[in-house]
Amino acid sequence: MLEATKSPKTTESGTDHAPVPTNAALAAEAKIARLAVTIFPALVVLAGVAGFLVPATFQPLGPSVPYLLGIIMFCMGLTLTPPDFASVVKRPWAVVLGIVAHYVIMPGAGWLIAVGLQLPPELAVGLILVGCAPSGTASNVMAFLAKGDVALSVAVASVSTLIAPVVTPLLVLFLAGSFLEIDAGSMVLDIVKTVLLPVIAGLLARLFFKNLIAKLLPALPWASAVVISFIVAIVVAGSASKIVAAGGIVFLAVVLHNGFGLGLGYLAGKLGRLDDKARRALAFEVGMQNSGLAATLATAHFTPLAALPSAVFSLWHNISGAIVAAWLARRPLRDA
Repeated sequence: MLEATKSPKTTESGTDHAPVPTNAALAAEAKIARLAVTIFPALVVLAGVAGFLVPATFQPLGPSVPYLLGIIMFCMGLTLTPPDFASVVKRPWAVVLGIVAHYVIMPGAGWLIAVGLQLPPELAVGLILVGCAPSGTASNVMAFLAKGDVALSVAVASVSTLIAPVVTPLLVLFLAGSFLEIDAGSMVLDIVKTVLLPVIAGLLARLFFKNLIAKLLPALPWASAVVISFIVAIVVAGSASKIVAAGGIVFLAVVLHNGFGLGLGYLAGKLGRLDDKARRALAFEVGMQNSGLAATLATAHFTPLAALPSAVFSLWHNISGAIVAAWLARRPLRDA
């Protein structure tokens, strides 16, 4: 999951061409974002292998995971601008539909898959927790590459992140409470500290240090890729002894979960009578999760094994997202 970057802003166009960045700096950011999305899954794989082969190297770093996630969310805040939130006012129906689809489809699919595959309690809670997390901002990059509605993608990702301190713990409590004991209050505080406050700090930094931040924007995809890879290595190291036994069923659960999200997200846009660009955006907003947050919460509140679905998801949803984005980019917009 590329959590700290979003696609460049784009100009409005009535054609089915890919969105065009508004200036040279954003064009460079788009190029770097494509490269980061291509290389990122390989980095995550290498990190996961390292965590599995030499767990003693990464296990002591477990307490640093919330701070690493805070860095990612701070970088996300750096990429946000007022126009991102203005689109919420301009198209409230599309944004609300995206938020509802995200927080209904993925949590519900996670619960159904966990029950259907009869996952052990720790893995079941971990999968449900991934589903209850907000959107991952790599979804914005995928929407851009797929010729989707980037403004809508950014708006849904931003709002889903800002409301996560309330929505995520309540959903986890409701859906996963039958598997393990859930401390929703403590989870709220953790999400505020590791997600909401860093995002707000990033927004303020962007506001007061605009010129400096503009120079840093091209590096944010790489910063995100490196930090999330460290999180994956730490999470895998924590459950290295159980991966061999649980790896196959976890991979199957994650593939099904992500696939339902991508497909049903697009379908939600179609049922909501949104145009094809918006449908493509919702596919990624629903199907791609902030698995770094899920891994952090799983590590802090449950067992290392509960964080395994998050680690696998962070790898798989970038691979599947890149494949689906490439496929959609080659298909003309249906209502262009």
